[in-house]
Amino acid sequence: MSKFGKQKTVKIQGIEYTLQHPGTRRMVEIQDEAININTGRPTSSQLYELYMKEVVVNPKVNFEYFDEHAGFNELMYEVSTFLSDETVETKAVLQKEGE
Repeated sequence: MSKFGKQKTVKIQGIEYTLQHPGTRRMVEIQDEAININTGRPTSSQLYELYMKEVVVNPKVNFEYFDEHAGFNELMYEVSTFLSDETVETKAVLQKEGE
């Protein structure tokens, strides 16, 4: 079961947001791109910008959008959970393939 293109809709503050998985490789690349080369630590602003650009597909959002709308932290949490979550079904498929 491919994660690439998998979608999930979340409702935050009365607004529905569609999240779309960019695939495992791109997910890791997004995390890598958010690393500050001077400190070696993740930069939240860069990570969240990439989440908004590449994972939140509808409505399209950016930092300015959230100057006018509530729910920024909740949406970023949902994106993070969506990208790292393996459902029971996915785990079962992976386990079966590994047998």
